[in-house]
Amino acid sequence: SQPCWSGYLTTCIEQNTVLKCTCPISECCAQPTAAFIRSIISSAEVVAKYEKAVLRGYVECCSDLTWCTNPQGCDQILCKDGLGYGEACSKCSWISCFSCSFPEAHYPASCNHMSHMTCAKCNHGFCWHCLKPWRPTHKDYYNCSAMVSKAARQEKRFQDYNERCTFHHQAREFAVSLRNRVSSISEMSEIRTLTFVLDTCKVLEQARKV
Repeated sequence: SQPCWSGYLTTCIEQNTVLKCTCPISECCAQPTAAFIRSIISSAEVVAKYEKAVLRGYVECCSDLTWCTNPQGCDQILCKDGLGYGEACSKCSWISCFSCSFPEAHYPASCNHMSHMTCAKCNHGFCWHCLKPWRPTHKDYYNCSAMVSKAARQEKRFQDYNERCTFHHQAREFAVSLRNRVSSISEMSEIRTLTFVLDTCKVLEQARKV
């Protein structure tokens, strides 16, 4: 009867098992269709929960789709195909990494370096890769049983990238400072031949940023 189906489907939706629910008759493995569920359930709130469950199931089944990883909460669906590790959400502008399961973009650190996680509520430290407590099993900064063979190489690579990034940042600051000084000299005098220096500083500033 309709009341029985309504109660059964409502329970499945509330327990988040509606996508796997089948006919209550044990011998029947047929699954209720979306049209049937909407015709049985009269509560708009329950129908909304069902539609969210369908959407969530679809996203989880598609390997090229994912939710925005903003820890503050965002219901935007993103396509991972070709995005790599530095794509911003079009809704909340949160930058995610789609090359690993870390919730935030972490350039210039590689994905393998983003392993030491700490719970925001209880301050428990654990390894993102093997899910074991960070101490005492992870006495060193990077001593995961799942990744230990790559530790030294990845650590050296991270240090190289970090030093290179710092150098470019300092060089960009120097280009900005030089441009400001040359600009002030040009304003104080009648020298117009310094225009090319200003243009050069602008190009350097942009190049260092890239």
